[in-house]
Amino acid sequence: MPSRAELPRGAETRRETRPVPAGAIVALRPNHRTPLHSGAWWLWALALGTAATRTTNPLLLALLIATSAYVVATCRPNAPWARSYSVFFKLALAVLLIRLVFAVLLGSPLPGTHVIVTLPEVPLPDWAQGIRLGGKVTVETVLIAFYDGLRLATLLICVGAANSLANPTRLLKSLPGALYEIGVAVVVALTYAPNLIADVQRLRAARRLRGRPDTGFRGLLQVALPVLEGALERSVALAAAMDARGYGRTADVPPRVRRTTTALTLGGLLGVCAGTYGLLTADGGTYGLPVLLAGVVAALAGLRLGSRRSPRTRYRPDRWDARAWLVTGSGAAVAALLTLAADRTPEALNPGVIPLVAPSLPLWPAAAVLLGLLPAFISPATRNPAAPEEPS
Repeated sequence: MPSRAELPRGAETRRETRPVPAGAIVALRPNHRTPLHSGAWWLWALALGTAATRTTNPLLLALLIATSAYVVATCRPNAPWARSYSVFFKLALAVLLIRLVFAVLLGSPLPGTHVIVTLPEVPLPDWAQGIRLGGKVTVETVLIAFYDGLRLATLLICVGAANSLANPTRLLKSLPGALYEIGVAVVVALTYAPNLIADVQRLRAARRLRGRPDTGFRGLLQVALPVLEGALERSVALAAAMDARGYGRTADVPPRVRRTTTALTLGGLLGVCAGTYGLLTADGGTYGLPVLLAGVVAALAGLRLGSRRSPRTRYRPDRWDARAWLVTGSGAAVAALLTLAADRTPEALNPGVIPLVAPSLPLWPAAAVLLGLLPAFISPATRNPAAPEEPS
């Protein structure tokens, strides 16, 4: 048998093929599941955010945060854009702290009997009535600010869950042609946001290795300038690459079609706003739903006509399968049940502060929130590290 050195060039890379005997069991590579539609993740997260706006109960809001965190930990793919959940979590904490600080230092005086501390009060002119600067800080004031801040923080965390779960590039493929330019701008912004965070971490680590300060105003300034310079260089290079590949080209559409598209889109959006307002008010219940449906139909027709301006094809479009319906339905069920609970038992979802009442966990609204965990069981992330990434 000739040695490896005596073989001709390229012969060591050839493999001998043998016929497979009949009845033999062949081990095939497992077929990885197709990723879930990105729009389903956004609808699920927005539904959880809608549910968060219907309550100020800190126990239910904490349960919503835990639900989104568990789904993100279970379903998040191994991609750079999927690491933004922690950033949104820190942003939510900052919003909560800012809300508490403003309530303590600058806020409206509320009737409360449980005084925590008395700060020096600055007298304000008559036109600033209803606003105080300093003075008595009560438990009631702090709790109201905490409930409002926690509700906004929960909404931000739900949006962060959508950013971590939905692939922005694949979401862009699902947008209608009329929203393609706006979608490109949003996708570029969402894609380059993790790069900015990575640049900040890299520059701070480099400054620490050189023995230079990376904290404080001076350190922040010396880190922010290189990050801004790198972001500008990437944006210019990306703009040149997109222009070379023909992004932004539009088809020739008659002026009559453009005017019709604009009228349908704007009229539909105004109809949606008017119908939503009618549904939220007591007097507009008769006309709210018809106006809302007419606005949705007009807006969809406008988007359909506007798609003619963007002649493009879709390679391997994402399909809206049964899993997408289940994920969207789980989020919609959470939003609908908490809206119903806010109407049926408002004292449980919005605990009183004046007089002071300890919040309790209502059973069936809590069980409704747990329906949001369904995506963790029907669409878990692929744990095979050697699996190839989906082409964008």
